[in-house]
Amino acid sequence: MKKLLIITTSILMATQLNAQTPQLRADNIDEVIAAMTIDEKVQMLVGGGNSGFAGSGAFMGHQEKLVAGAAGITVAIPRLGIPATVLSDGPAGVHIDSHRKGTSQTYYATGFPIGTALASTWNTTLVRQVGEAIGNETLEYGCDVILGPGMNLHRNPLCGRNFEYYSEDPILTGIIGTAMVKGIQSQGVGVSAKHFAVNSQESDRTRVDERVSQRALRELYLRGFEMMVRESDPWTLMSSYNKINGVYAQGNYDLLTKVLRDDWGFKGIVMTDWIGLRSDLPVADEVHAGNDLLMPGYPAQAKIMVEDIKSGKINMDDVNRNVKRMLEYIVRTPHFKGYKFSDKPDMKAHAAITRQSSTEGMVLLKNAGALPLKQVDKVALFGVNSYDFMSGGLGSGCVNVPYVVDMVTGLKNANISTTPQLTEIYQSYVKYAKAKLKADKNPEMWFLDQGQPKLDEIDITSRCIQHELPEADAAIITIGRQAGEGIDRSIDGEFNLSKQEQDMIFRVSDAFHAANKPVIVVINSGSVMETASWRDRADAVLVAWQPGEEGGNSIADVLTGKSNPSG
Repeated sequence: MKKLLIITTSILMATQLNAQTPQLRADNIDEVIAAMTIDEKVQMLVGGGNSGFAGSGAFMGHQEKLVAGAAGITVAIPRLGIPATVLSDGPAGVHIDSHRKGTSQTYYATGFPIGTALASTWNTTLVRQVGEAIGNETLEYGCDVILGPGMNLHRNPLCGRNFEYYSEDPILTGIIGTAMVKGIQSQGVGVSAKHFAVNSQESDRTRVDERVSQRALRELYLRGFEMMVRESDPWTLMSSYNKINGVYAQGNYDLLTKVLRDDWGFKGIVMTDWIGLRSDLPVADEVHAGNDLLMPGYPAQAKIMVEDIKSGKINMDDVNRNVKRMLEYIVRTPHFKGYKFSDKPDMKAHAAITRQSSTEGMVLLKNAGALPLKQVDKVALFGVNSYDFMSGGLGSGCVNVPYVVDMVTGLKNANISTTPQLTEIYQSYVKYAKAKLKADKNPEMWFLDQGQPKLDEIDITSRCIQHELPEADAAIITIGRQAGEGIDRSIDGEFNLSKQEQDMIFRVSDAFHAANKPVIVVINSGSVMETASWRDRADAVLVAWQPGEEGGNSIADVLTGKSNPSG
């Protein structure tokens, strides 16, 4: 009887304890906060990118990587019914690993046109459709937030991440960004619009101090963000690495609270860019400024936060405020709602969307009657990037795509063939260069132009022109430029043509024009470049940007007149 009494008492106590432990719902957030320990509150404010932290006897423990290749996660607290949520890089599509151990299934995402190309469409309806497709893939691949759109201005034409951003114009940026956010979030997932704010360069991006007047700040660098915040209710914003007038953006109370929340009415969370612990920025400043989530999350940050709360350096009111915002975010997410994602979005439908949106964003810089192509059955296709076409940029804005349609394939699909000898030479080179890149396994070599053996296009041009000329009805030259995160572009060889490229254009132009055959130049670049020194040698110049995985088909649609470039 005594043993039975003990068991009964234990069950009763456990039942009472469970009854006193609230499980998170949308309508009991304050109750959950009241039930949280200091360690649990800190766990909400520090991302789960790194395992473990020792704080007041608690241990965060390893947080399982829920989606392979995702950028980060928030921390789960099962005791309170709080799930982890998944943050995926963007903004031209979902950036996750395409292959996973233990399965032959692939997890490719659609490569959509870069931000600059989308802004060049001036079509908010179309941009919203792109956003809906990106949001759907975010949802079906088990992610809760995509880290985009990129809302910074093209202040410097050499910025390595300009391809992620829309424009040098704040109004266009605000309008297109608003359409993108509405499209993505219509699918029940969130955005993290970035990088807030005045993130205008990649060189020394984590330390640079952007000095700017209040008028320029409000009218230029903040205007697009303001429009987007007021009109689309983004779930999250990402604070930038840089300083603004001497204060780090992620610890800037005036920016993150007074401007963003008090002036604009922002209701979501602010997360840091992926910087971790800064030696010259107290964690207390970040918490007070209104930076709700420190990403990717390091044990040292959590430990310091606990210590600062106990010592009074961090005000508990600030902590509770930030935790409440985090829980308000979490209850909106697919993971909280228990959504059963498929890992199988409709890639075919999304490919059609990217093909349409990329053609509308292309810019026809010049056309002296050469386009649309008429009575052209075969072309001589020059330039490595005709065969190694670049669908998007590098870094966190890169997407692991299932395929990229190059110029040869796109033209073939439009019933235009390419001269076989030239095509074979270029394709053989691209195959060799890619194999060497893989064999070298050098992470510094982001693309073929870095550290790879250079194809002597002048030699190829000289040898092939006379052979190709009788066969071809026109010449098409593709000039490619790649850029990415962490480094800005140079003037020589990137903004300007290299001597090799210029000589190629001149020689092709001289030969084909002598035979009264047109020369078209296609620019496959996410960044702007100089054209004044060579544009007179071309009969048409088409800026295709980096138009996504259907790039070759999209360009062929424009060259043949099937679609109009409206950029």
